[in-house]
Amino acid sequence: MRRRDDVSELVETACGDGPGLRKARAVARLISLVEADSPALREVAQALAGRTGRAHVVGLTGSPGVGKSTSTSALVTALRARGRTVGVLAVDPSSPFSGGALLGDRVRMGEHATDPGVMIRSMASRGHLGGLAAAAPQALRVLDAAGCDVIVVETVGVGQSEVEIAGLADTSLVLLAPGMGDGIQAAKAGILEIGDLFCVNKADRDGATTTRRELRAMLSLSPRPEGAWKPPIVLTVATSGTGVDELVERIDEHRAHLESSGQGRQRRLARARREIEAIALGEVSRRFGHLSGDSRLEGLAADVLGGRTDPYRAADIVLDQI
Repeated sequence: MRRRDDVSELVETACGDGPGLRKARAVARLISLVEADSPALREVAQALAGRTGRAHVVGLTGSPGVGKSTSTSALVTALRARGRTVGVLAVDPSSPFSGGALLGDRVRMGEHATDPGVMIRSMASRGHLGGLAAAAPQALRVLDAAGCDVIVVETVGVGQSEVEIAGLADTSLVLLAPGMGDGIQAAKAGILEIGDLFCVNKADRDGATTTRRELRAMLSLSPRPEGAWKPPIVLTVATSGTGVDELVERIDEHRAHLESSGQGRQRRLARARREIEAIALGEVSRRFGHLSGDSRLEGLAADVLGGRTDPYRAADIVLDQI
């Protein structure tokens, strides 16, 4: 691509009020640069600085099969009915052969494909743990700068330790379903600590009220300081939209709480710190990769093996060289 002219033009188009299709293409191209770790990424980040910080990020997570994609689609419908522009970042599992995403979320959210007020992007996790893609933070910046009022981040189905979404979202929404043992799994996974809202989806099935009761009992055991946010539990049937309006109301209430308590700024500061750390560590890893075949590294390895130095001292020498 023609770097300087093209990046500047892409950013202006993505952040402007031009035609929907042209704007959507510019946003898509910028996120592609992010995913590809393009040499132009630094220039993109510089151009986006000062244009972000307005969108409310809602992280949606839960076990496979609880209806995350269907719930995301229903949530987008409810938000659009309120006149809000919405970005969707859907992280799909990667193919172990091609490394690409299945893009199943786009199939389920096809009803929003022609809506100029909705931007949907699927990203491959590419082996990154935590239910997210490594490029997710920068992709969020693109959608934020593009003018999205709300960005919904749908994670890969998480296991018992993958709760990274809490560090990326302003509001973490945990989905559960009756009959899947999710109430107990939530306690085991530490999800009770990261969830700002809990949603029992497929509430038309037997056991929904039992799941809510179990969750409520476990949440009551978690000590919270006075004035702290108390996570609500909402029953929904995403396929019919039942309960989704209440879910949006609870998200809005949590956003207001974050702003009034100052916790919203604290969360965003922590997010920025983690982003800086990740970029710095990535650069160190890249530079270290260049040393992997270096004779100096081989010599240090031989010194450690021969007892002439210790691995900590050898690591200090490598870092000095980096």
